[in-house]
This record gives sequence, C-alpha cells and structure tokens, in this order.
Amino acid sequence: MPGDVTDRTAMRDLVELVEREHGPVALAFLNVGTYFPDSDDDIGGDGFRKTFAVNLDGTVNLIGPLVRAMKKRGRGQIAVNASVAGYGGLPQSIAYSASKSALIAMCEALKFDLDRLGITIQLVCPGFVKTPLTDKNDFPMPFLISVEEAGQRIVDGFQHGGFEIAFPKRMAWMLKLINMLPYPVYFWLVGKSTGR
Repeated sequence: MPGDVTDRTAMRDLVELVEREHGPVALAFLNVGTYFPDSDDDIGGDGFRKTFAVNLDGTVNLIGPLVRAMKKRGRGQIAVNASVAGYGGLPQSIAYSASKSALIAMCEALKFDLDRLGITIQLVCPGFVKTPLTDKNDFPMPFLISVEEAGQRIVDGFQHGGFEIAFPKRMAWMLKLINMLPYPVYFWLVGKSTGR
C-alpha cells in the first residue's frame, strides 16, 4: 500500500489498516532509505534534512506502531535496513552515513527492550547493491551485487535469525575492522581507498 514514511500519523494508520485487512504483521522489513548528495558548502541543508526525514524518521514512524501491535501479541519480527556505510563516516555521505549509523545504534538499543517483549529485531547492513539509487554514484563501488542476490541474503537472514544480516561479508568485515583503528589510520585508509 502506498504511503509517505515521513508522515507519522499516516504510517500509524497504514499499519492499522494492514492489520485490519490482512491480519497481524508477523515480519516487517523496513527498507526505508534515500540518498541526497551532500554539499560541503551547505552542510545541514535541504538534502541533509531530507535524508534524515526518510532514513531515520521514516523508519521510526513505522517501528512505533509495529511494536505496539506486536507487543499485544507477545511476538513478531522487525528488520531494519541500515547500511555498512553506517559503521563509520565515509566521503560524500555526511547525512547518509550519519542516518544509517543512527539506525544501527537505535536497533542495538531496541534489542534490549524488544527481547523482553518477545519481538525479534534484526539489523540489515548491505554493501553496494545495484539499484537506481547506486546508479547515480560517480565513485567506485567494491563488491557491488545485484538486487536478486541481496534479496536472497536478506531472506536467508530472516530464516536463520541472529541480530545482524550484513553482506557482502568481505566488505562488512573490512569496514568493521577499519573502524576499530585509530583515527589517523582510519582517515588515511579510507581516503586512500576512495581517492579523497
């Protein structure tokens, strides 16, 4: 059903409508995301605010009503699509990296509460997936995978459980390790590998 994720009331009404017409939501995959290029001469400008309104607020606008519905039943599964770009700041993605990092921290925090309610929360952190959004990128995208492959990995992760579904594994682990390094080394490595 169509809806504007940035409209909190509309998302509450949408979840209620889905449950009324189709029954209880057992699994919700919140694949909410957009990317507006950042401009270093307009940090916090229109693109920045739109990115946060969709990526973070849009996800939160759905999580609230889903948790309320699932809490009554004492079960449910919610997966949130973040990104490996949320592991640390990356060039040309001031708002995107920050919004995805916020989603990661939010899911980590939510896990403590949702576990007690019988609701499973999962974090999906893909690398580069070939979509109309990534087609706009003018920088190298290592380990780029197809939508079909990404979809299969996500579905497999839903079935196998665990908190995080991250892929491609090489990219996810590489970025996790790089983010554990001291900042001078981190900035040098990321800058060298991205040409920044």
